[in-house]
Amino acid sequence: MISHRQGNAQRIAALDERAEALHLKRGMGIADARAMHPSIDVVEADPEADRRLLESLADWCDRYTPLVALDATDGLFLDVTGCTHLFGGERSMLDDILSRFFHQGFDVRAGLAATPGAAWAAARFSSDRIVPCGEEEALLAPLPLAALRIEPDIRASLESVGLRTAGAVMTAPRAPLARRFGVSLLLRLDQALGRLEEAVSPRLPVAPLSVERHLSEPIVLTDEIERLVKMLATTLKADLERRGEGARRLALLLFRVDGAVSRIAVGTSRPLREPLLIQKLFHERLAALEQDIDAGYGFDLVRLSVLSAAAFDMQQADLAGETRDDGADIALFADRIRARLGESAVLKPVAVESHLPERAVATLPFAEAPQRVSPPKKPGKIQDTSSKPVFRPERPIRLFRSPEPIEVPVTEMPEGPPMNFRWRRALYRVTRAEGPERIAPEWWREASGQEDAPTRDYFRIEDSDGRRYWLYRQGLYGASQVPPRWFMHGVFA
Repeated sequence: MISHRQGNAQRIAALDERAEALHLKRGMGIADARAMHPSIDVVEADPEADRRLLESLADWCDRYTPLVALDATDGLFLDVTGCTHLFGGERSMLDDILSRFFHQGFDVRAGLAATPGAAWAAARFSSDRIVPCGEEEALLAPLPLAALRIEPDIRASLESVGLRTAGAVMTAPRAPLARRFGVSLLLRLDQALGRLEEAVSPRLPVAPLSVERHLSEPIVLTDEIERLVKMLATTLKADLERRGEGARRLALLLFRVDGAVSRIAVGTSRPLREPLLIQKLFHERLAALEQDIDAGYGFDLVRLSVLSAAAFDMQQADLAGETRDDGADIALFADRIRARLGESAVLKPVAVESHLPERAVATLPFAEAPQRVSPPKKPGKIQDTSSKPVFRPERPIRLFRSPEPIEVPVTEMPEGPPMNFRWRRALYRVTRAEGPERIAPEWWREASGQEDAPTRDYFRIEDSDGRRYWLYRQGLYGASQVPPRWFMHGVFA
């Protein structure tokens, strides 16, 4: 027997058949139950654990249909439209579900109908029943009001006026029912009878493309899973080619014999459809998760799904049948590293619209960073050799994440470079200097009031030992009562 706290009292939340045989009921106080039967075993309810168990069962039911939704705290909705023929018909599918749940140790009640409301009533009040389309009213008529999924207070009000079954409500005039008990009563009734549509919202998004393989002999070894992945990817390639797309994110679902489900996902930086490359990505991912995946008695169903896809750019092959793509190898290498070590294992610097050097670059995951594409050259275009090349100012090899303050005791002139400086408790004597290069903060930040930072004057400095540095003066001499400050921002090779 399971108890939960309701108000200031512990009450029965659920009980098994032996407890029901002792005439105990849900909602009864634990003190009263113990007074009647002192030897009963009471366990405190754990809603979070129940929720995790229900979600794991929903994952397992994904083997029958991708449209699986949670129903409160103790039920599941499966939209099996168009799926029953894959299992030999409605009765064969229902028997298979009940048999597998039974061998997993669950006492399950199921119902199959054309509407979610009728299926819910059949499962809870007429277990293992298949309701033909159009016979929903015959099913509901003799059932109690709870079969309509209405609120307890509405149910109590209906019973107080003598309406104790769903059939009595269906034969009563609708207008007085709506005025006295609200429109929710008629809404539930119409949904159960199929007069109004009731959508089943799946807990997980439905993959646009999926292929699966049912296995007569469960597989256990990783090599067998990888071979099966390549076979499924080969089947998936034809569908992707027909749609003109490539996979950007794929998921591998491994359904274990005892009901556990392993879900493994990989991402690609480019649209992908080649089976061998997909196999390599899952090889890395399986190697990383080898200790976390428990095959148990084996997997009897393997499914490969495309979670997201993008347009696939075809490339012209040469006479040898080969295509040249300079970035393909780098993209595959990055994808394999990310599959083994995680999304943040490979980062790519991306330019950001900012004048300040520490804000001009951001590091993004490789797959999220925009791909660099070279524009095609126009044939016959004559290059203008009269224009002089523009050389960008030299930047240090290593740029500090945050500029470090330095001490500058003497400068050649108010706007000139320092003669020496102290950095990290060491004194450096300047022998050569280039600059200044003035960099101001973004004008749009100052206009919006987000920032009011002083101007920076950058210098390239070489000390007496030949080491080169990139430092700057923040602020101007005489511009304010606060003297300028100096910072080290990077070092050259």
